[in-house]
Amino acid sequence: MVAVAMSYDHPNRVAQFVQDRALPFKVALDTNGEIARGFGDVRATPMAFLFDRRGQVLRRYLGEPDWAELHALLGKALSDPA
Repeated sequence: MVAVAMSYDHPNRVAQFVQDRALPFKVALDTNGEIARGFGDVRATPMAFLFDRRGQVLRRYLGEPDWAELHALLGKALSDPA
């Protein structure tokens, strides 16, 4: 899992957020908006994407995911052969 901070997120605030919550994953800074544009011009956050082994988007979540659905999709994706 990787999180991406939006171009308008101040790097110091992002670093503090990561530290305060002890996030167990990396957080990238999208300083110029290129990543957001690459994923369909993301403007609203939080936005999450679940990918399969081939890098195809299985599901896109705006806001908090339906965790049961996400876990089911993740389990299926991990059990499918590459």
